[in-house]
Amino acid sequence: CSKESAVKSEEKGEGQVSISCVAVTTVDDTRANVSCTTPAAEDFSLRIDGVGHTYTANYATIAEFNGGDNYLKSATYKATVTAGDIAVEGYDKATFVGSAEFTVEPRENQNVEITATIANALVKVEVTDAFKAYFPGGHSLKLTTKSGTEFDVTEQTEPLFIAPESFTVSGTAVKQPNQ
Repeated sequence: CSKESAVKSEEKGEGQVSISCVAVTTVDDTRANVSCTTPAAEDFSLRIDGVGHTYTANYATIAEFNGGDNYLKSATYKATVTAGDIAVEGYDKATFVGSAEFTVEPRENQNVEITATIANALVKVEVTDAFKAYFPGGHSLKLTTKSGTEFDVTEQTEPLFIAPESFTVSGTAVKQPNQ
């Protein structure tokens, strides 16, 4: 940075911040790797909130923040990145969210790396071979999310990404074929 901007940032008690993000598809509860479309770093929106002080800023992309006036006053902040919309449910509709706290010191550059993970609930409904043998006439299963969205999960092969709230599974099964 130039001598002029360094003096200016010191007088204001500011430090420079750059944000980076990496998306991971490992699900914490199962440690399983989930197959889904992983967003690129430029697909993430950014929100910065003050911790213990009033400050909020929203950016359409991380690049918008990094390419602009990315000086913040000396304080502690929380950066949150988001890609996707948790309210949009379906197959391959993953939403990634991550956050990190960081402290800005005057005349220092702060690199903040945020790991974003899948924020949705993942549901996969399966029936056993014994269930299929007991109901040779077939079966049908429907999953309904809290928002009222319905999915046919009779022959589900991929996980379904839904809002992490409640859901119900209902269905019918036929004991005898052709009935």
